[in-house]
This record gives sequence, C-alpha cells and structure tokens, in this order.
Amino acid sequence: MSKYPNESKCVTLLDRAGCTKRVIVHCCTVKAVAVEIAKGLDADLELITAGALLHDIGRARDNTAMHANVGADMAETLGLPEELVSIIRKHMGAGIDDLDAAEMGLPKGDYIPRTLEEKIVAHADNFVSDDKITSHMHTVDKLRMKGSHRGAERIEALHRELSEMYGKDLDEVVISLKGALALTRLCVALGRE
Repeated sequence: MSKYPNESKCVTLLDRAGCTKRVIVHCCTVKAVAVEIAKGLDADLELITAGALLHDIGRARDNTAMHANVGADMAETLGLPEELVSIIRKHMGAGIDDLDAAEMGLPKGDYIPRTLEEKIVAHADNFVSDDKITSHMHTVDKLRMKGSHRGAERIEALHRELSEMYGKDLDEVVISLKGALALTRLCVALGRE
C-alpha cells in the first residue's frame, strides 16, 4: 500500500478543502502532464501523481503567491508525507529564490524544487494554463511581461535540465497530450464517486 493518497483520494481532498471545479480540473491536467514527463525519467510515479494533484490545494483558501505555503500547511495538517508537502510548497514556476520571496511577501523558506519529483511537478504546472496544455514558453513569456526575468530564466533552465534528462524537448512530449481533457474529466469524476 502506498504512503501517498491515490488519484481518487487526492481529488476528494481537493473537493473537501473547498477547491473549485476549475482548480480541480487544472490539477488533473497538471497530473496528466507530470505523469507523461515522469514516464521518461526515473521518478516516483505515485509521489508525482499525488503531488501534481494536490499542488494547488491551497487555492481553496488563497489565490495569491501564498497559496503554495497555505497548501503546504494544509497538507501537513492532513498528515501527508513531508516529500508531498515539499512538492506543494515548491511548485511555483521553477521555484522562488530569496529575493523573489521577499518581493512577494512570502515568509523565509526554501522554495526551490530540488528533488526530481519536485522539479517534474513544478515544470508540469508551467505547461498548463487553466486547463489548457501549452508550451513552457507561455509561462516564460507571461513572467517576462510582468518583469520577472529571474523567474523566467529559472523556468528555461529547468526546461533544459529536464529535457536533457528525458532525451527529448519536453515541449514535444507535452504537446502530444493536447487531448488530455478527457483524462482530466475522468480524474475529476474519480473524486466524485
């Protein structure tokens, strides 16, 4: 038996926390992308599935940059494993450095994904805008337009790192998932059984 909640349990946790259907569909889409990336790497699929599904649980209470901290606190309260809590805390962009954290008003902490699973979930989130699968450049361009050049550069560096490990540009891998909407509907339905 896994120490991580399965797909159905994760969707139930999102629903019970008060996440909107829109957030749940987003999380399910991120999960589909993260699992596809993880298939080409030596990563823990159960942890990635749970981390991708729960990465935005904090949006039930907060829709600012603080949602990652709020979500990590919620996950700790639920008694979820520390490595899962860490994915939730570190999922934004390609991580947030100390300078960005201070500018965003986040408490001091480590917001840089370091494990393979943390990196995969963070980057999978960069490919999903609402429930639409995009190239990673969609997020990079949005950050640059907001003046967050360091964040954009971190995403590009993470993209290069994971693409090199995978042996193929992840944009090509992820674009093949454009039909993932059916997967996300199934995911949402699992939590409503």
